[in-house]
Amino acid sequence: MKKFDFPLVADVLFYGVSAFFLSLGFLRYARLPLVLAVTLALLFGLGAALAAFLFISHRHRKRYLSKKERERREALLLHLALEREERVRALLLTALCADGKEAHCEGDELSLDGERLVPRFTMQPVSADEVAALLRTHGEAPFTLVCNALSPEAEKLLASFGRKALRGDDVFELFERTQTAPEKLICGEIPRRTAKQKWRSSFSKKNARPFFASALLLLVMSLFTFFPVYYLISGSLLLACAIAVRIFGYA
Repeated sequence: MKKFDFPLVADVLFYGVSAFFLSLGFLRYARLPLVLAVTLALLFGLGAALAAFLFISHRHRKRYLSKKERERREALLLHLALEREERVRALLLTALCADGKEAHCEGDELSLDGERLVPRFTMQPVSADEVAALLRTHGEAPFTLVCNALSPEAEKLLASFGRKALRGDDVFELFERTQTAPEKLICGEIPRRTAKQKWRSSFSKKNARPFFASALLLLVMSLFTFFPVYYLISGSLLLACAIAVRIFGYA
């Protein structure tokens, strides 16, 4: 079953209700009969809600996909950092061969197009000291470092000796393109936020600004309608929420 998207529903309701009351105020200002004004305002509100749904749902979908992609990337790189070295070499060999590359593995040596690949998946970016150790070990023999990330110093040192690196984004793209990522990942389950954590994030201080902007807009709109009480009440409540969140909210 598809997960209920509360932010999307809240946005659609907000734009639909706002369009209804705004158009109702203008129509009553034009002295249209109440029943006709309400009917037309309802149609305007439904149209605005539909337009908001079509636009915002597309944006939410893109955001959701990019978030899921980041989660898959982090899970894969974490798996490679925790997996045994021989298993990492085997996974890279499978992915490279599936991508049509000339890759070979003999013992603990993995090579691509005759050049050695050196996997170094770590929790932190590979440091310049680790790169220096690899340069001492391999001497003048060319190699490509395969890792999650490089520190700025390590990147400069590697480039100064003419060595290449295959970073986490490239590795993830390789596994995604060839669909050779392991089905079961070490620590592959991403912990989800609890209801308490979501409720706490709603009272973050950064939410005070949108609350204040919405409250100000509603209060200004109350000056131009024949039904200002709705805008005054909702605007005042939002303004009070903005003040409360700014004072007592979480940083």
